[in-house]
Amino acid sequence: MIQFEEMGFTPGILKAVKELGFEHPMPVQEKVIPLMLGTENDIIALAQTGTGKTAAFGLPLVLSADPEINSTQALILCPTRELCIQITGDLADYSKYTGNLRILAVYGGSSIENQIRELKKGVHIIVATPGRLIDLIERRAARLNNVHTVVLDEADEMLNMGFLDSINEILEEVPEGRRTLLFSATMSPEIASIAGEYMNSPKEITIGTKNSSAENVSHNYYLVHARDKYKVLKRIADFEPDIYCIVFCRTRKETQEISSNLINDGYDADALHGDLSQAQRDAVMQKFRQKNLRILVATDVAARGLDVDDLTHVINYSLPDDPEVYTHRSGRTGRAGKTGISIALVHLKEKNNLNKIERLIKKAFKPLPIPTGTEICEKQLFNWVSKIENVTTGHKEIEKYIPGIRKRFDNLNREELLRRVVTLEFERFLDDYRNGDDLIAPVPDRSFGSEGKKGKKSREHFDGDYTRLFINRGKSDGFYPEQLIDLINQNTRGSQIPIGKIDLMKDFSFFEVGSEHADMLIRTLHNKQYMDNRLVLQKALEKSDKKDRTGGFRGKKHSKRPEKGKSFKRQKTERHFYNQ
Repeated sequence: MIQFEEMGFTPGILKAVKELGFEHPMPVQEKVIPLMLGTENDIIALAQTGTGKTAAFGLPLVLSADPEINSTQALILCPTRELCIQITGDLADYSKYTGNLRILAVYGGSSIENQIRELKKGVHIIVATPGRLIDLIERRAARLNNVHTVVLDEADEMLNMGFLDSINEILEEVPEGRRTLLFSATMSPEIASIAGEYMNSPKEITIGTKNSSAENVSHNYYLVHARDKYKVLKRIADFEPDIYCIVFCRTRKETQEISSNLINDGYDADALHGDLSQAQRDAVMQKFRQKNLRILVATDVAARGLDVDDLTHVINYSLPDDPEVYTHRSGRTGRAGKTGISIALVHLKEKNNLNKIERLIKKAFKPLPIPTGTEICEKQLFNWVSKIENVTTGHKEIEKYIPGIRKRFDNLNREELLRRVVTLEFERFLDDYRNGDDLIAPVPDRSFGSEGKKGKKSREHFDGDYTRLFINRGKSDGFYPEQLIDLINQNTRGSQIPIGKIDLMKDFSFFEVGSEHADMLIRTLHNKQYMDNRLVLQKALEKSDKKDRTGGFRGKKHSKRPEKGKSFKRQKTERHFYNQ
């Protein structure tokens, strides 16, 4: 593993890096920094938020900027005020020992006159939101004719927020010979379009899997009745005593309602949405970053650009319609090598959205049982006991009170004292859950998960012969009946292919199809790229033992090509196109 000392940074930058606690480069830094320092290539870096992107482009920019030249040499565009301020602060930390390097944050919601005054003094690096920078360009306050490097940070978010025209206008103002770096969590067609128009043979770097979620984030869901969502949210918060999370809602109204209910129920919570003034937003975020708030309820728009360390959970109170939005949400936890948990509260009508997200992130969501009142009380109790065990008791100020306290408790034995302390500490939980009904998850229909393609390949009757097929995808790949149905639908448009019994294993699966379609399906799907690997689709071995459902395969080893499968007629059994 390459170290910062081997990358060619000055002693001043290395000193700043050491003070910041950077022990060794993160993966995105390992790949981007040598390219920025050693070549002139444009760069596209696909990486989730929280992976160290700012240092990846920030450290080389600080190294390359010349304090002796009184003009803007580098421009960083980002989607939000919060991110703009954060990047500026990080660059200031990196350049602490590198001389008089002037870095300016340019964003809306603050005095444009103050920003103009700073620009007139001379600024080496501008960190800007697109809208405010356009204003400054039009006023001839921001001059970009000497810019040698442009960084588009969180480019996908900027496009989602409607900044495409502004980005195009800004890029027309910088010299054609500049270097362009584009950082994004996903590679959308819009991102590809920008790269094609404004970048010169860019070098593409992918950290993790393209358009996938962070590797250290687990994805779980609770199947709930819509009416029970708030109750389940409370149970999650109670079941995780040290929770520090963002709860995502669809609308401003829903955000305010949920946060108000949480506050009224005694939780350290608040809301972040578009109806708040900038001063209110700043106050909420300051409390949240200081962990005076444990639960932040937010809309996607309001949360854009937020960079908060140590989030334990991201909770999707409502799933987004766009699967890529989920990727951004979940990427806010599990940062900097830490683990995180992304939870979705899903009712039956939202399950198809969950399937779409699974295909995008190439991971399967794990269903979780709703915590019972008993489980919550037990979890909270032992968490409290653990804190008592680990608390430091060496405060001299307390010692003088101990004799008086001991005297007050003389009439109580140890057991009774424990009972009273526990009762006092857990009064709210005991009241909430002593007689509370346990929440029951809804029961899905047997045909649930067929992508809602009614009348296509999901529910029609079929009375013909079936052939059993083997496919090299299983549960460990996030491959479930929904994924199988979608795979077939996407590759056999216009065909009515009956599907019978589906047997899912860990690393492979078996399924039945109408015999007349089996050969065509094998020709279509065998050797096809799917989930970043080659598909193997073959007829399963003829079963020698009718009770054996493995089709002649054992584990992952397939040394012999399966023999031709035998077609067989179902007797007195109604079959459907999809049958779980």
